Amino acid sequence: MSWLSILPPIVAIIFAIWKREVTIALLLAIFTASLILVGGNPVYAFTDTVERIINVFSSAYNTRILMFSLLIGALIQLIKISGGVTAFVDWLTRRSLVNNQRKAGMLPTILGSSIFIDTNMSVLTAGLSSQALFDKFKMSRLRLAYIIDSTCAPISVLILLNGWGAAILGYVEETAVADPTSVMLGSIGLNFYAIVTLLIVFYTVLSTRVHGPMRTMEQNIKHTEEVEQILPESTKKRYMLAPLIFMVVSILAFMFITGDGDLRKGSGSESVLWSVILSTLLAFGLLRFDAKKPTKELMEQSFKGLGNLLPLVTLVLLAFALSSAMGDLKTGEFVAQAVGDFIPLWLIPALIFVLAGFISFTTGTSWGTFGILIPIAIPLALALGISPSLVLGAVLGGAVFGDHASPISDTTVISSLAAGCDLLDHVKTQLPYALTAGGISIVLYIIFGLLQ
Repeated sequence: MSWLSILPPIVAIIFAIWKREVTIALLLAIFTASLILVGGNPVYAFTDTVERIINVFSSAYNTRILMFSLLIGALIQLIKISGGVTAFVDWLTRRSLVNNQRKAGMLPTILGSSIFIDTNMSVLTAGLSSQALFDKFKMSRLRLAYIIDSTCAPISVLILLNGWGAAILGYVEETAVADPTSVMLGSIGLNFYAIVTLLIVFYTVLSTRVHGPMRTMEQNIKHTEEVEQILPESTKKRYMLAPLIFMVVSILAFMFITGDGDLRKGSGSESVLWSVILSTLLAFGLLRFDAKKPTKELMEQSFKGLGNLLPLVTLVLLAFALSSAMGDLKTGEFVAQAVGDFIPLWLIPALIFVLAGFISFTTGTSWGTFGILIPIAIPLALALGISPSLVLGAVLGGAVFGDHASPISDTTVISSLAAGCDLLDHVKTQLPYALTAGGISIVLYIIFGLLQ
């Protein structure tokens, strides 16, 4: 162990901040780690980098995670083209009897909280379906952008029956923890930023109050006269609901089976892979035999969905390889030894939250932050006797915090587009809410650190 062991993650962080390109940053970090491990020979470092990436697939666990992360794209694409999302929104609107600001605000909140399978899908569905309602009840599009931006990622990082959960579980599995599934499940209640953010969203919706720059800008908005729209009754909502409900139920069932009756001991990687395969087949079958869509079109759309998630899957693959390299360099152990001499243990969870937020804010990606910090934070927690679930919750919450506050985050950009408002106005009006939740989270991590 030496200071060289922290060089790869430093390279990743600096390059990601400088060029806003996490994929290349991770590649450079892996090469840097290989260069150290082979004694500085660049040729051997190149071959070691390539082999290290290939060796990710030598683990059945890693391969299942990568397959799941890829296949979920096909399921998302099939649901998108089915018309099921629109039908579900129409049905919710009709049944909800939206007739005031509170109920209008609840629609995107419910949608943003329920479509946890994909953040972009959640944002677009909740935003596009609610624009007219927000105009009708004289609520700003900025408020809509805040609601959908602040429900999609927090819900995804709390529910974890999605690509987020698969990737996080994979990162934790690469560390030395004895029970990765229990550590990840334990982090849910300790992900203070996600929980506090959702509480603030529900406060905003139920009270119909806004604060700070959002209140000022909302008072200056002129609302146009809206046109009443009668939404048709539709039966196609099952094209969305059936695959999603089946996926959640089957994941729990497979966890129960693989755990011999104990959900906590079940195989997460096997359960999610089997479930997403069956759910994709169900969606495919519904569209082929019920909606009468051609097999060729469905196959083309499925492969399009796989392609849409390929960049994220590549990110997970490289993060696995980097985690392996940092394990060989004993990065976590070195950081634990160095930090333990200078920083009080009770302050470490709060500092990890702040560091995760800084990396995510400057890079615009929470997933890249997971890949950089989890391989360091978990070994650090184990070496210092800190709860790995607490530290993991700090990493996940900090990454989502930075993602919320960042103007270069894809979720921030898509939220402003889905709500139909200006990007910089959305960032300006959402920032006080994000900082409030972030400040509360830091206090809670300090308190829980003291209780360790």
